[in-house]
Amino acid sequence: MYVGILGATGAVGQKFIRLLQNHPWFKIAALGASHRSAGKKYKDAANWIEDVALPDYIAEMTVANCDPAEFGNVDFVFSGLDSSVAGEIEGAFAKAGIPVISNAKNYRMDPTVPLLVPEVNPDHIELIKTQTFTEDGSGWIVTNPNCVAVPLSLALKPIYDAFGIEAMVVTTMQAISGAGYPGVPSMDILGNVVPFISGEEPKIAPETQKLLGKLDRGTLKTPGYPVQATCTRVPTLNGHMAAVTVKLANKPSSIKEVKEVVLTFENPIAHLELPFAPKEVIKLHEEERFPQPRLHADHENGMQLHMGRLREAEVFDLSFVCMAHNTIRGAAGGAILNAELLVKKGYME
Repeated sequence: MYVGILGATGAVGQKFIRLLQNHPWFKIAALGASHRSAGKKYKDAANWIEDVALPDYIAEMTVANCDPAEFGNVDFVFSGLDSSVAGEIEGAFAKAGIPVISNAKNYRMDPTVPLLVPEVNPDHIELIKTQTFTEDGSGWIVTNPNCVAVPLSLALKPIYDAFGIEAMVVTTMQAISGAGYPGVPSMDILGNVVPFISGEEPKIAPETQKLLGKLDRGTLKTPGYPVQATCTRVPTLNGHMAAVTVKLANKPSSIKEVKEVVLTFENPIAHLELPFAPKEVIKLHEEERFPQPRLHADHENGMQLHMGRLREAEVFDLSFVCMAHNTIRGAAGGAILNAELLVKKGYME
C-alpha cells in the first residue's frame, strides 16, 4: 500500500520514515510538511536526527504541502503533525476520502474516533463506522494515545479486567526525546529533573480510561475512577517510565494472583501476525532493579511493554512501574501497528 506522511520533517515524521523502511506492506509515496518545506527535496527541508542514514530515495523526494490535492495516489496517511495544525489538516484528508492514522491529540477524545492500542482495545475500530467525514465511509481518522497513556493502558489492561480499578496515583519519568527537537534546553535537564510537563497530566485519565472502555452497541462506556497524575521530565533519552499505585475494586488473594493475571494476559491480536506486533507484549521483570529505559526500551524493536516492582502497596492495593519506548511504541511504531490492524480487519480496502 502507498502511504503518505504528514509532518514528515519533524521528529515523529522522521521516526515514521525510519520505521517504514523495508516494511512488508507499506511504501512511502508522499511526504508533507509546512509551506516552508514544500517544494524542496527532503534532504534540504529536514534536519535529519535519526541515528541511521537518511534513505537515498527519501532524500530525493520533493516535499508537498499538507494538502490532499498534492498527495497524489496514496491509500492512507500517517500524521506526525503538531497539534496546532493537525485538526484542520487531518480533517481535510479524511473529507477527501483518505484515511488518517494520527499521532496528534486533536481527535483522540472525539467519541466517534478510535483511540487505539491494538492489544488493549482492537474492537474499538468499530467506531470508524460512526464517522461522517465522507458519505461512503472512505475517509476516517484513527488515533494513537499520548506516549504515557500507551504503557499505562498496556500495564493496566489485565489488572483492570481481572480486578477493576477504583483510583490511581501515577508519577511519570519521561525521556527528553518526548519533547521533540530541539527539545528541552540542556541547562534545564542535564543533572536535573523537571517536575512539570505542560499539557501532559490532563491527558492521562481520559485517554487511559477511553482505552479501557467497553464498546456497547456503538457507544463507548468508560470507567470514571479518579486519577492523580504528576508528569516529570528526566535526563534519559528514550523510554517513558511510570510509577503507579492503584486501588482495586476487587481484592486479589495475593500478589501471586496479580502476577499470574499479568503473565497469562491473552493478546487479542496475536493470531493476526502483524509485522510490528511484539511476540511478547508484556515483559514482567522479577529483578527489583528492572525495568530500566537504557536496558529495555529497545526490546522487541521498541514495541514491548515492561513492568516491574509489582508488589502490594501500603497505600491502596497494588504498586508497579511500567516503561515503553516513547517514540516507537508510544508514537510512530504504535501508529504503524494500528495501520496493520486496520488492514487485516478490512478497513483499508
